[in-house]
Amino acid sequence: MNTLTYRILLNEEPEGGFTVSVPSLPGCTTFGDNLNHAMEMAREAIEGYIELLKEQGKPIPDDSKTLEYSLTLAS
Repeated sequence: MNTLTYRILLNEEPEGGFTVSVPSLPGCTTFGDNLNHAMEMAREAIEGYIELLKEQGKPIPDDSKTLEYSLTLAS
């Protein structure tokens, strides 16, 4: 079994909860009521997306070679 790695972005919503997107899987977006729920929903969304790619015979991308850094700048 291969291990796939995905970078996810969690945006806290003003009305509560988190919207989750997966940049390497276009259109793969979900929502969770709290951080733990958002992570569970992300896993479920990614698994479903991968399953669909497999059914369609398309390549499965992953972020295992992606490096990410955040820079904080004073304004």
